[in-house]
Amino acid sequence: MGSVNIANLEHEENQYLSLVRRVIDTGESRPDRTGTGTLSIFAPSNLRFSLADATLPLLTTKRTFLRGIVEELLWFVRGATDAKLLSQKGIKIWDGNGSKEFLEKRGLGHRREGDLGPVYGFQWRHFGAQYADCDTDYSGKGVDQLKECIRKIKQDPTDRRIILSAWNPADIPLMALPPCHMMCQFYVHLPSSPSSKPKLSCLMYQRSADLGLGIPFNIASYALLTHMVAHVTDTDAHELIIQLGDAHVYKDHVSALEIQLVREPKPFPKIRWRRKVEDIDNMDSEDIVVEGYDPHPSIAMKMSV
Repeated sequence: MGSVNIANLEHEENQYLSLVRRVIDTGESRPDRTGTGTLSIFAPSNLRFSLADATLPLLTTKRTFLRGIVEELLWFVRGATDAKLLSQKGIKIWDGNGSKEFLEKRGLGHRREGDLGPVYGFQWRHFGAQYADCDTDYSGKGVDQLKECIRKIKQDPTDRRIILSAWNPADIPLMALPPCHMMCQFYVHLPSSPSSKPKLSCLMYQRSADLGLGIPFNIASYALLTHMVAHVTDTDAHELIIQLGDAHVYKDHVSALEIQLVREPKPFPKIRWRRKVEDIDNMDSEDIVVEGYDPHPSIAMKMSV
């Protein structure tokens, strides 16, 4: 029997790989909205990723679409709901849910192609505002939850209501797709000494978790969001915790995931800022530099819509 690499056993990516293995081996076979079929378990143990020392938990057992993660998150932060803004940059992740055919199926055929309705970014920045279409200016309308979270982290760090919610039952009928990652809560760890900075952790709840395609994206996205919020609040990003509800593998992803499961994780990359940004609204993709990402090759998986 060969020697066991203890360091590799402790690699945080193994939490994800073990969960995928468990779902493939023991998951309940279930029909789903897309007609593809899934293997599913409910409420597995949470996933915990250290963000200390500028770590970005970008999965390494396959290449993750970093540019897509960055641009989609900035699109959320801007409160945008037009899939075409991403599509024009070569990021097609929302094209299926923004197609005319899909919108018509959802009873939203009156909207133009790409208009996803009041999805994530709208709820983050304009919760409670009346949605007209993706081209309307909503400045000053609704509750700016993201700005309020940043204010509390700076001014009231022990507040237990530093929460960002995308789940708005009144708006769900207007959305092309109800939010999968529904809400997150930030927690400020107070400094242990006058010379140290507060640390920032984030707990995210996801009701529906596509382990093959979605979760690698979601882990990196909420880690990046925590780093961004830490940057503008002068705190140190500390930990990302993710709790899943319906954790599933699409049946047509199993063979691709079997390839991924035999790969050895590599060190996570680091995030660096090109400049100091005071306001999250002034952050752009050029400000975010990811160094040391050396993943295994991409593995193609079909997105079910």
